[in-house]
Amino acid sequence: MVAQGFSVDLNKPLVFQVGHLGEDYEDWVHRPIVTKEIPRFFANGFMECLTRTVWWVVPVIWLPVVFWCLTISIRMGNTLPQLVPLVSSGILLWTMIEYSLHRFLFHMKTKGYWGNTIHYLFHGCHHKYPMDGLRLVFPPAATAIICVPFWHLLHLLTAPSAAPAVFGGGLLGYVIYDCTHYYLHHGHPSKHPAKHLKRYHLNHHFKVQNKGFGITSSLWDIIFGTLPPAKTSYQKN
Repeated sequence: MVAQGFSVDLNKPLVFQVGHLGEDYEDWVHRPIVTKEIPRFFANGFMECLTRTVWWVVPVIWLPVVFWCLTISIRMGNTLPQLVPLVSSGILLWTMIEYSLHRFLFHMKTKGYWGNTIHYLFHGCHHKYPMDGLRLVFPPAATAIICVPFWHLLHLLTAPSAAPAVFGGGLLGYVIYDCTHYYLHHGHPSKHPAKHLKRYHLNHHFKVQNKGFGITSSLWDIIFGTLPPAKTSYQKN
């Protein structure tokens, strides 16, 4: 299904076009188009709607779930001082998941039709249109699907009373991540650390796209050697 010499028509729905790029997809998707116009993914209006999520939906939906998890943990016998290390470990766990997903899944190499198509839906669209504010945070349905196995895994690996607090901490880390990610693209921080994080993340988009996979922190980039060279830092004109 890959077409030789295929050219994407940006005025038509994109998702079922990009697969035809074959090996050229990798180069195409990492040539960002900076525009406030929102590209169309699908011809079908319902499918198109499912791809768009406003940023504030993330805290509105998931923060109550975080508080529910903490409430369960308290009812199971944990005190507030005991919650602090559990929630903190959940947040730290999320930063590792954030880094791993971004590096190994969202930046996996593809060249087949369906590989390109799925990658574009997952993350390629964000690199092609980094200022698309409606496809910057995870759709709630996708987040819920990912949460289910992590909920059960934590119950297998930790004490029954600890699992909800660790999960709540991880979910809080995710909310912080998605809100931070949106702000780094659309906010205008004037002070550190936000100013540094924005420069760090835009460097990943526009300069060194195979480095700098951390969004909320560069911790795991430092540990795993994927810290971008300082001299390539992105400078806004």
